[in-house]
Amino acid sequence: MTGTRKTLWGAVATVAVLAVSACSAQSRATSPKEVRRLAGSAQALQARERTESRLRGVVRAYADDTPLTLGLLVVRDTCLGGKGKQLFDSNGDDTYKIRCSMRITAFYGAEPARIVPVLDAVLTAGDRTGSGIPFTHDANGTFVDRYRDHVGGVEETELSAPWHTLSWDPVHDRQPRLMIQEPAACPTDDLPVLRCLREPEDQSVAALRKRYGMVFELDLTEPEYYKVSKKGQVYTS
Repeated sequence: MTGTRKTLWGAVATVAVLAVSACSAQSRATSPKEVRRLAGSAQALQARERTESRLRGVVRAYADDTPLTLGLLVVRDTCLGGKGKQLFDSNGDDTYKIRCSMRITAFYGAEPARIVPVLDAVLTAGDRTGSGIPFTHDANGTFVDRYRDHVGGVEETELSAPWHTLSWDPVHDRQPRLMIQEPAACPTDDLPVLRCLREPEDQSVAALRKRYGMVFELDLTEPEYYKVSKKGQVYTS
C-alpha cells in the first residue's frame, strides 16, 4: 500500500513539474538565439519569399498600368521575438515566440499637370480584378472628381486602405514640408532577423522630383507574414 501511494505521488509530481515547465516556457521572452533559429527556418523563408513577391507585384502594377514611373524601392523585413508574460497592459507581444513583418515603400515620378489622368488610371487599374490595387472608381471616383474641379481649400493627397497607402506631392500647395520625404536610411542587415534593401542605392526622392516634377509614394505592409505563438502554432501569409 505504501509503495502504491509513493508511485501515485510520484506521478502527480511529474505531471505538476511538466505543467509548470510548459507554463514557464509560455511566460518567458523569446531568447535571441531562438528568434534567429525561427527567422531562418524553411517556413519563415518560404513565407518571406511569397510575401515579397506579392508586394513587389503590386508595385509593378502601378508602374505597368498607370503613367507613374518607378524610381526607388525600399524593402524593410523585420523579425521580433515575443516578450515575457505581461500581467497588465498587454498588447499581445507576450503571446508569440516570433513575429515577422515586411514593409515595401515605392517612389514614383509623375508630371504635376497629369495628376488627374494619373489618379484616373490608378482607379481603372483597381477596377480590374486581381490587380492588387484596392482603389476603384466605385469607391473613389468622387475623389478624382474633386481633384479635377479643385478651386481652393485643403488639397487631398492620399488614397488609403488597410496596409496600403498611396500619397503624393501637392500640386497646388508646393510648400516643402508638404512634399513626400526621403526614406530613412537602411540599417545594417542582421540576417535573418533584419534585412533592408534600397533599389537603386544611389536614387533619391529629390532626384525623382527634379526629373519628373512630382513624387508619388506607395506604402505596403504585411504586418505578420510569419508568426509562431507561444503554444507553437505557426501562421503564415
